[in-house]
Amino acid sequence: MRRCSRTGCTNAAVATLTYAYADSTAVVGPLATAVEPHSYDLCATHAQHLTVPKGWEVVRPDGDLGPVGPRVDDLEALADAVREAGRQAAQDDDPLAPTGPGAANAATGGGAAAADARRAHLRVLRFPEG
Repeated sequence: MRRCSRTGCTNAAVATLTYAYADSTAVVGPLATAVEPHSYDLCATHAQHLTVPKGWEVVRPDGDLGPVGPRVDDLEALADAVREAGRQAAQDDDPLAPTGPGAANAATGGGAAAADARRAHLRVLRFPEG
């Protein structure tokens, strides 16, 4: 979970602030999927009460900014993509693997070699203790 960029604020970030200097505009939008240089993550309070210099404009979404997380659709799509990549990797590793309608069941069935091939595309990432 990312935190608000404002000094002293420990609230969760729900929006990303970027500046368009050429247009004298501050843009407050949904939280970016990754931390971007020259942008700031803001909590709902700071995103709603942002002030800008005189002559500048603020662009905000019409709806409420709230915590966003992965939707069920996103999680299902990710799981399907991982499963498909595992099936494809297992077939690519075995040139004698059957093809056709039953290929997915044959590729995932039996043996330690098949299990290793299915997991070859996955990695465990550990978060630093802190």
